[in-house]
Amino acid sequence: MEKQKLNVGYFFLSLGVLVSLIVSIVAFFNLAFEILDKKFPDVLNATYQYGYVSSQFEAARTFLAMLIIMFPTFLILAYFWKKKEQKGIFEKDQVVRKLVSYIIIFLSILVAVIDLIVLVKYFVSGEITIRFILKVLITLAGAKMVLYYFVPEVWNVFFWKIHWKKFFKVSSRYFSMAMVLALIIWSFFVIGSPFKQRQLQLDEKRVQDLQSIQWQIINYWQQKEKLPIDLKTLANPLSGFSLPIDPEFQKGKVYEYNLKDEKKLTFELCADFSLPMPQGWQEYQNYYKGGIAPMAGTTDASVPQTVSNEMYPYPYSSGVNDSWDHQIGRTCFERTIDKDLYPPYPKVLKN
Repeated sequence: MEKQKLNVGYFFLSLGVLVSLIVSIVAFFNLAFEILDKKFPDVLNATYQYGYVSSQFEAARTFLAMLIIMFPTFLILAYFWKKKEQKGIFEKDQVVRKLVSYIIIFLSILVAVIDLIVLVKYFVSGEITIRFILKVLITLAGAKMVLYYFVPEVWNVFFWKIHWKKFFKVSSRYFSMAMVLALIIWSFFVIGSPFKQRQLQLDEKRVQDLQSIQWQIINYWQQKEKLPIDLKTLANPLSGFSLPIDPEFQKGKVYEYNLKDEKKLTFELCADFSLPMPQGWQEYQNYYKGGIAPMAGTTDASVPQTVSNEMYPYPYSSGVNDSWDHQIGRTCFERTIDKDLYPPYPKVLKN
């Protein structure tokens, strides 16, 4: 009767192996596809953009974090799982082992097949690109990693005895580790190191702050038919507007406003940037092919909707385009308000 007992510890160890591997597989495939889409954007569903939006890499960062944590967790749990088997397990534990192996193989093959179906769909739709080939190879390689760990045991038990261990050599395990490590390192090269990501986000905030100041200057002109003398003039406790400050103001970085020509309504906004503004092809079909949304942003309700971002690139609230192109260090942006596009507000007549 002792042999019929179920080892609770072995059950949860098996469950840990199952969960950690499935999460690792999902993270591996999704991270690889995200990075390939960012590295090799398809011009058929992309636009040439200026700027950086931190949310465009949010999915890649999430899958990267999952892979960094869950794959080593799987390796550790799988090591003790196999050690436990070598020492001998009870009959009911054999059922758990076989069940876990079958579930892992089934789900892994299902994920691989679904990914291949999606890839073939894109292929017949005209996506004949290098990233398509790489996605297929990564899908097949990911399936091979799973097969190495679990197919030999299930196959030898339920089919015929062959030397699967010689076919799936120990080098395959190291190949799997090398693939995951290479993907993690490559991901950092594509999305940037944490230090670079922070610098890009700081510059992104600077552009957003300048856009907010710019819109307040236009609003000031429409209200008073003159440009403000300095930035402090824009502060208005009644409207709730407070002047943005540079995120690195402790280092002496400040936003600057210069009134260039009162008659022509020309002014200048300046900031000190950490990196050049990124530019290049970026995908916009986020929900269909893993790309990012356009960086045109949303528009302010008071802006005439007939005015395009190319014709008059401000004051769109979160848009980032060539009108804000900058290099490292101090960069100034000269603006001239068009009276026809932004006429003064009508005066309130007294009865």
